[in-house]
Amino acid sequence: MATSSPLAEPAEPTCGLCLGVSLVPLTLPCWHPFCLACIEAFWQWNPDVEHGCPLCLAPSPAILCDFCLGPSKQAAEKTCLTCLAAFCGVHLEPHLSGPAFRSHRLCQPRANLPALCCAEHHKLLEMYCKDCKLCVCSLCPVLGKHMGHRVSVVEQEAEEKKERLRVCLNWLKGKKKQEIDNIKHILQASADLKVRGEKVIYHSDLIFTELRLLVDEEEKSAKLLIDERTKQALQTYNEQKESCEERAGVIDNFSERIKQILQQPDHVQLLKRFSLLSLTSVSSPVPLTFEKVQKYIGHFMESVKSTLQTPLEKRLEEARSSFHTTVSSCQLSLPPHQKAPSQILEDARSPTFEPETHHSRLRLSEDRHTVSCAWVRTFFNNHPQRFDKLWQVLSKDSFFSGCHYWEVDLLNASQGWWIGVAYPSIKRKGDTEHSRLGWNRRSWCIKRFDMEYWAFHNGLRIPLLVEEDPEIIGVFLDYEAGTLSFYDVVCKRRHLYTFHAKFTEPLYPAFRLWEGSITLCKL
Repeated sequence: MATSSPLAEPAEPTCGLCLGVSLVPLTLPCWHPFCLACIEAFWQWNPDVEHGCPLCLAPSPAILCDFCLGPSKQAAEKTCLTCLAAFCGVHLEPHLSGPAFRSHRLCQPRANLPALCCAEHHKLLEMYCKDCKLCVCSLCPVLGKHMGHRVSVVEQEAEEKKERLRVCLNWLKGKKKQEIDNIKHILQASADLKVRGEKVIYHSDLIFTELRLLVDEEEKSAKLLIDERTKQALQTYNEQKESCEERAGVIDNFSERIKQILQQPDHVQLLKRFSLLSLTSVSSPVPLTFEKVQKYIGHFMESVKSTLQTPLEKRLEEARSSFHTTVSSCQLSLPPHQKAPSQILEDARSPTFEPETHHSRLRLSEDRHTVSCAWVRTFFNNHPQRFDKLWQVLSKDSFFSGCHYWEVDLLNASQGWWIGVAYPSIKRKGDTEHSRLGWNRRSWCIKRFDMEYWAFHNGLRIPLLVEEDPEIIGVFLDYEAGTLSFYDVVCKRRHLYTFHAKFTEPLYPAFRLWEGSITLCKL
């Protein structure tokens, strides 16, 4: 809302000294306007100026006595505003000593006296018409054009105008201070925005560096796999070649025997020896192809291309719109029947990670309570229970009945983690939805990626409102009741989410990491 200025009247000529409205104006020969009182005070305190202009220092011509006769007029010492005449020292004597002149108003010698008089009545401008905003004489409100108008004494009106100017000056000072504060706030906001932008750029550099490392690792893995398959194929070919050479020798022996039978003159012996012959089966090598490897690399390239070819703004907009998507068909529910904290701790468990399940880029601590990410792949045995594509791991402990509670320390988990449970039947090979936590009917989890939190099951997700990043997540499972609840342990065991389901298989605590490490607390 705009703030109106204290000055509501049109601008008037202002004095060059006080910058106020010249109620009793005096214009010097150089055309600079001043208040009568201001210029007289200036001349009184600056006698060296000799009635010159305070702005341009142009000298004013000497004011002569109006009563001196002849060419040798004396300089005036005073001007009578009642007589509207200038007097030298000799002619001023009656005004100083005569009783008849005691009411006359004397001032410093002043030029341009007609400007101080009313053009209609030729009397001194002593009043101020508020309606017309003009200086008038004492007869104008009574007999002249300003009859019936609101008037005041010039001196009184001048003081009122000066007070309004002082108020205006204070108001302008306040406005200037407000604008200076606004400039400070804008500069601070600009500095904060620059810092945040630099942090985002730094974080994005880290993410893209990690992605490049992932692609490099995938390339190395693909080359290693192709090299292993090539060696296997060459070994198979060598074995087939040796087998073929061996069979070629057998064929030579067989051919010699046939030739000997053909040379047998006795028909009976020929038939006996022929009946003892048996053809040896000869197998040809079956070549090994790289069709599956080529398909995987092709799908991987197409997935990366399709993502990168989509404009960044569109990807950001899709991410924002997905956050606000309501999942009305989802059968997951909020919030649950909760046990008291003391009852929950009665069901406390301290599960450990199963070393046969974790991905080759995950590392387990010696006590198997901590799992952390590593950018260098470790080649483990290809156990059927091991996740080969997704950075996931299951617990060694499983729960098929009763109530159970465990806690997960996320202080070093960075920006991406998944925490939940899964059936043992979850797929371990590949990176399809059948293997991902929360993307199938065999797993339930809550997820944090970057600054967003979600609840996931069977590919359906619900955004979670989490005001502060939890440092420790508590998980409570009531198998018979079919509830799986998550709590922020540090923040007064604040409830985060609860899944409702009918469990049919043993449940294993399940985890997935993007970077950093997580720890299963010892309760």
